[in-house]
Amino acid sequence: MSALDSGVEAAIRDACARAILPHYQTLTASQIEEKAADDFVTIADKESEAILSEALARLLPEAAIVGEEAAHEDPSVLDRLTGGLCWIIDPIDGTWNFAHGKPPFGVLIALADGGETIGGWLYDPLKDRFCHARRGGGAFIDGAPIRARGSGEDVPIAALSLMFVAPEDREGIQSAIEPAFRMVDIPRCAEEQYPRVALGENDAALFFRALPWDHAAGTLWLNEAGGKAARFDGRPYRPGAWDERGLIAASTPALWEKFARLIEGHW
Repeated sequence: MSALDSGVEAAIRDACARAILPHYQTLTASQIEEKAADDFVTIADKESEAILSEALARLLPEAAIVGEEAAHEDPSVLDRLTGGLCWIIDPIDGTWNFAHGKPPFGVLIALADGGETIGGWLYDPLKDRFCHARRGGGAFIDGAPIRARGSGEDVPIAALSLMFVAPEDREGIQSAIEPAFRMVDIPRCAEEQYPRVALGENDAALFFRALPWDHAAGTLWLNEAGGKAARFDGRPYRPGAWDERGLIAASTPALWEKFARLIEGHW
C-alpha cells in the first residue's frame, strides 16, 4: 500500500474513532437535522468532515476539498470538482441508517484530477472493511487484490435505488427489469452497495441520483476490480458532472450491458 493510501486510511480511521463511532446509537434529537425530506445530517457528519478535511489537506496541500456538508452549505464548492486535484469527502455515507442507529454506514473518500477520479477509498467501521483503488492500479480489500464476480444465480440479482425517481415512472422501470433480474432491497449506503456488487451478493445496482461523494470512490473501485460502473449510455462516470442523473454498476461488463438494454427508454 502506498504512503498516500496509508495516509487516507489513517485519516478515515481517526474520524471514525473520534467523531463517528462515539455518536453511533447515542444521538439525541438535537444532534440530527433534516436537510431535505428524508435526508439527514448529524453532528457526527459535521465532526467527521472537519477531521477528514484537515487530515487530507495535510496529505496533499495542493488539492482542493469538496465535502458533502460544505457543498450543502455553499453550492459553489462544487466548482472545485472540474479543476485540478480535488479531494471528495462523504463523511458518513448512509447517514439515514446512522441516524436511525443501524448499519450499514461508512466513509467514502475520492481523489479527482481534472474532473476524473484517480483514487478511491471506502471504509465500513463496523465490519472494519477497507477498500481502496488507484486508477490503473487494481482494487483491494484490506490490502488483498479483489476481482469482481457475479452471484452465479440463474436469475441475476439487482438492487434498485428509485427514491429519486418520479412515482409514476417507478413501475415502468421495475417492470422492464423484473423478468430478467430478481430485485432486492438497497442498503441505502453506496459504501456497502459497491462491495455487494463486486463480491457476488448483487449482480447489478441502479442509481438515478449520482452525487460525487456517493459514487466517485465506488465507481473507480468497481471498475478497477473488473466490474463496470458507467452512466446509462455507457459514458464513464465523472464526478465533475455532478448534476447528471443515472448510473449502473454491475459485477461484469456483460451483466452491465444486459441491464442497460432493459432500461433503455426509461431514462
